[in-house]
Amino acid sequence: MSSKENKRVVVAMSGGVDSSVVVALLKKQGYDVVGVFMQFWFPSGETYGENRCCSLKSWNEAQEVAKILDIPIYKVNFGRQFKKLIVDEFLNEYKAGHTPNPCVACNKFIKFDLLLKYAKTVFDADYLATGHYISLMSSRRKLGSRGNRMISRMMAYEIMRPKDLNKDQTYFLYNLKQEQLKHLLFPLADYKKEEIRKIAKKLKLPIHDKKDSQEVCFVGNSHNDFLKKYLKPKKGKITNDKSQILGEHQGLALYTIGQRSGIGISGGPWYVASMDYKKNLLIVTKNQKISGIYKKELQFNNENWLAPVKFPLKCQAQIRYHAKPASCTVSKSGRDFSVKFSQGQRAITSGQSVVFYDKNKLLGGGIIK
Repeated sequence: MSSKENKRVVVAMSGGVDSSVVVALLKKQGYDVVGVFMQFWFPSGETYGENRCCSLKSWNEAQEVAKILDIPIYKVNFGRQFKKLIVDEFLNEYKAGHTPNPCVACNKFIKFDLLLKYAKTVFDADYLATGHYISLMSSRRKLGSRGNRMISRMMAYEIMRPKDLNKDQTYFLYNLKQEQLKHLLFPLADYKKEEIRKIAKKLKLPIHDKKDSQEVCFVGNSHNDFLKKYLKPKKGKITNDKSQILGEHQGLALYTIGQRSGIGISGGPWYVASMDYKKNLLIVTKNQKISGIYKKELQFNNENWLAPVKFPLKCQAQIRYHAKPASCTVSKSGRDFSVKFSQGQRAITSGQSVVFYDKNKLLGGGIIK
């Protein structure tokens, strides 16, 4: 009998191709698989449409896949928690002049906290599995020794970049902790996306060619329209770096440092250099290289390290998803963390995550101040 036959796995099913193939792979390995579809908040009754991650169409597709693969599937409503922890905080961050990453927050608070606890308590699951493209490695870590005698060992887990670097999602998972990692499975680590689609097609899953979701799931078709409705941002003046008035902005929350398109003034190209929230000014420049858009240093907080690290720490950092990793040194003074890059980084943005790597190994991360 396989050691996996008595192990129950809850799979977070979205109705997409990745989580659907995760079910098939785990069943083939002998696990007892249960599907769970999460219902999130969205502005119902309005023109924004459903939440992309949990639309009625996605729920129907997830049920169809579950039927084909012969597993039970259940829906859990996390709408209230999602609204409070993700949407409200998303809006609060924009009000404060930051640019948040709700996908980082969703993974931290919803998928790998609420859902993991739900899987363990309601289904008595041994593991939670998702369709994230990351690699999870485990090894024995020595805790101490006396002479040549080992005192104790513990299982330690490391998150590595996956085979498909184009789909790498390690950036979003730096908040995971060792206690969570021992209950998680990421079966797609050694697959390319095109291989996953081929498996889905071979299994005759109707979602084998379903497009990937790209944008923030709850904002509907327009990020800016969502912010306009819920924040009601105040219009103001656009000036250049010499304080000359060039036009009118639609609300500072609708812009981000380094932005080029959508500023709405002629004579460019113009780049967003900074924002003066006290005077409600959007300051733009034509010369992005000397305007402060490129910076070599940042500070961060809300840090999480997957394993103990020593400072100063020489590593690589990503200041946004899909950004090229850049060599840096991380320093700590008291409870304050700072990063110094070997080369200037474009558009370091408060509210975004800075995530650290040792080559392909995820070390941890935090929120840019």
